[in-house]
Amino acid sequence: MLQTLLIEIGVEELPAAPLLKELKNIEKKWAAVLEDNVLLCEFEFYYTPRRLVLWHREFPRAQADSIEELFGAPIAVAYKNGVPTKAAEGFARKCGVSLDEIGRGEKNGKEVLYFKREIKGKQSCELLEKMISTWIKSLSFGKSMRWGSSSESFIRPIRWLNIMLGDVSVEAELFGVKSAMSTYVHRMSSFEAIDISNAHRYFEILKEGAVTLFQDERRLKILNDFASLSHTDGFDIEVDEDLLEEIVAITEHPKALLGNFDEKFLRLPPEVIITSMKEHQRYFPVFKNGKLVNKFVVVTNALTEDFSKVIEGNERVLRPRLADGLFFYDNDLKNGLSVAGLEKITFFKGLGSVADKIQREQIIAENLFNRYSQQIIAENGKSVEENRALLTRSIALAKADLMSEMVYEFTELQGLMGYYYALELGEPQEVALGIKEQYLPAGEDSELPSTILSAIVAMSIKLDTLLGLFSINQIPTGSRDPFALRRAVIGIIRISKEHNLAFDIVTLIRDLGSAYDGIEYEKLDSFIVERINQFYDVNPSIIKAVLSSGERELLELHKKIAAVNTIATSENFSSVFSTFKRVANITKDFDISQALSVREELLEEEAEKALYKAFKEVDTKQYESYEVRLDALFSLKPQLDTFFNDVMVNAEDEAIKMNRKSLVALVYKALLEIADIKEISV
Repeated sequence: MLQTLLIEIGVEELPAAPLLKELKNIEKKWAAVLEDNVLLCEFEFYYTPRRLVLWHREFPRAQADSIEELFGAPIAVAYKNGVPTKAAEGFARKCGVSLDEIGRGEKNGKEVLYFKREIKGKQSCELLEKMISTWIKSLSFGKSMRWGSSSESFIRPIRWLNIMLGDVSVEAELFGVKSAMSTYVHRMSSFEAIDISNAHRYFEILKEGAVTLFQDERRLKILNDFASLSHTDGFDIEVDEDLLEEIVAITEHPKALLGNFDEKFLRLPPEVIITSMKEHQRYFPVFKNGKLVNKFVVVTNALTEDFSKVIEGNERVLRPRLADGLFFYDNDLKNGLSVAGLEKITFFKGLGSVADKIQREQIIAENLFNRYSQQIIAENGKSVEENRALLTRSIALAKADLMSEMVYEFTELQGLMGYYYALELGEPQEVALGIKEQYLPAGEDSELPSTILSAIVAMSIKLDTLLGLFSINQIPTGSRDPFALRRAVIGIIRISKEHNLAFDIVTLIRDLGSAYDGIEYEKLDSFIVERINQFYDVNPSIIKAVLSSGERELLELHKKIAAVNTIATSENFSSVFSTFKRVANITKDFDISQALSVREELLEEEAEKALYKAFKEVDTKQYESYEVRLDALFSLKPQLDTFFNDVMVNAEDEAIKMNRKSLVALVYKALLEIADIKEISV
């Protein structure tokens, strides 16, 4: 028989961050508990800052009955001369019956002692207390706390517990709190517990008490409020999804309100205002025609008819934060962009100060500039010396805002404040942009530096961090990567691809690394190759095939991987692949690193003559892309198939045998310039 099951665990206000972090696991963990207790069924999970709720529309009243089969010792062991042994007696005791009730069965081809019994399923109400305790204690919210005399801990104190199977309360205790058929509504509606007569009445009581239980409904309510405010006043509200989820998690009765701040604060960079609003107050910024305006949206949890006091209070709280920001901003401009003091800030033990890091970055930037200067000139039209000066200045000032009051207060604005200060202080646009974009890309989908000059600044910073930390054996292990070296390598790959910057991960890395002692290049090579494998969303064997060709220049790697992937995912590749896999296998013991040649006078069969002629025509042509060259090489399939059918490669004459192997090896070597075909898995 099926009944409804309502489980409500009432808590003091849950902090949003740990709740949202664990959210993806909460339902999985309850499902696991259900499965362990043979009660798995559909359910829904809801949350507000004051409650965790599990709702089953149809829940089994009891576990299903089951059959248990027990197998004992072989009959030959259980009985000696017709007399039961200790093995037989022990099995009977294990089964909880007399020996007369033990039967015989077969297991692994042997006749053994056997007993079958029916196990009556337990009533769900007998299991729920332990199930809920197991589930709640499995939730991982990070820090936890103890309260009262309890020795157990949870993220926040538990204040009430309501478990209703059908319309009947299930007796249970959790963290010293006993279950009761009651709940609590919005605090501004009532502080008292409200009795519940049945499960469906629970949902009505919450609604009447200004609690929107369903998180999706709260989210929709907020977005509808945003739309209404925007429509009325003709502006746009920037919806930060992470902030929105946080607001959903900390409200039970959300209401979006529009507030204002003094227009004088718009003199601040928009990011300073937005950061102050988002990070400290959880406000949403407001824009008009793409420009930040002196308004904000706050989502309140208050229950009132007059929200004017709520708006005034939030405006009053924001004002001093923006005033502090303006004070920091003006002070920083007065002090100017200066690197004085960076020599006192340690970058990492063994790698000196931030000032030392800047010097190393300058050396790397100069090396990269010498390689890419013509591309820079083609992009911006400035002379070599003008661009060199811009790059040097960008690197020199990139960390200057670390000494500013604003970045001390808002560390997440590092680089960005340097950009604004550089512009205000008259630095060239290119220098300001280099400072702003020095940390790009900041994530997997982050934007990239917009110019090659900025790209060199960003690459120099990443490369110094990478080479420096590898030089002192600070290599990421497992999930530990405090300096984001994995992200740094992915960033270099993305920048190289975006700006068409040739970058050999072996020769160039060793050239740049000559200024660092102690680098184990084999480990560094492997680390970079692992990132390359992660970067491309293709069959991993294709990446392995291209890397096995020996290619280590990033642009060429990209082109080759794209070409091989296009062909390897085509419809007829399987049939082509089998032929060329045979080519690879025939030459696996052949030294293809040597200069290969075919003696035409030793070509006896028409099939080998035809293959050699066709190969020469393909091999001597110029191709516009790797894909076109691969197509041309794969077009040799008919000649190769005929060759393998009609020609004995391992001829008795050693000279003829080696000549035929050389012919096949020529084809394989031509392919190997792009990818090692035998590494591809189809």
